[in-house]
Amino acid sequence: MPNAPEHTDDNYLLKPPNHKHYQLHSSKQKKDISPIIKVSLTGSIMKLRFPYLIFDFDGTLVESAIGMTACMNQLMSELDRPSLEVQQVAYMVGEGIQVTVSRAMKATGGMPENLDAYVTRFKELYYDQSIEETPLYPDVIETLQYLAEEGYVMGLCTNKVYDATVRLLEGLDIARFFQAVAGGDTYPIRKPDPRHLEGVMEAIGGSRDQSIMIGDSINDIGCARAANVRSIAVTYGYTKIPPAEMGADRLVDRFNEIPAAISALS
Repeated sequence: MPNAPEHTDDNYLLKPPNHKHYQLHSSKQKKDISPIIKVSLTGSIMKLRFPYLIFDFDGTLVESAIGMTACMNQLMSELDRPSLEVQQVAYMVGEGIQVTVSRAMKATGGMPENLDAYVTRFKELYYDQSIEETPLYPDVIETLQYLAEEGYVMGLCTNKVYDATVRLLEGLDIARFFQAVAGGDTYPIRKPDPRHLEGVMEAIGGSRDQSIMIGDSINDIGCARAANVRSIAVTYGYTKIPPAEMGADRLVDRFNEIPAAISALS
């Protein structure tokens, strides 16, 4: 497998690797999840108790359910099925497009025989969607900017497909904050499997005792717990499980409360 390129502002995001290059092992063996990208560490990093932050995407950084609902209802209209409410779709996301479309089909009349074709169609609709239909939550850019200036190294670990994630990151002008991005198709596994998080953590140079996972769902918090990584749960995201019951080390009601939550863990 070729070496990862050096980090520059133009190549911090890489295409998903070919899955055949990744050998998965049981939890009793050494994990063999290669880094997405290698970054050099700065002196300021060592001054922070938890210098490595790994974020979820949907329901944490972006309010994606609105745009996904519009696309899903377009698909349902093409199939002469009833439309879905935003809150319904919000509870369907988080485990990848295949699962989301499958849940939508079950909720509107049952599973079709050719699910893969409808997953492909949903992807087409979603990729063509305007960036404005997937807004950032309040204070996201300002908080990420503050964390970057303080010396934190940040990565993104999402079950959303890689290409759609990168398109949104760039369109929303927040790609610049992340040293590595792993989508739901970057590795042959994904959250809540801890190796998804471990891959991003390794990519940004982090370790279990110096990293924090920040997300909105049990996939995020459960993944962090399985990896022995501290976690912060946002309470405004997409989860059927009450945030207080997910086992996160800290809860925040707004994104701009994250710096204080990090300090409370230090």
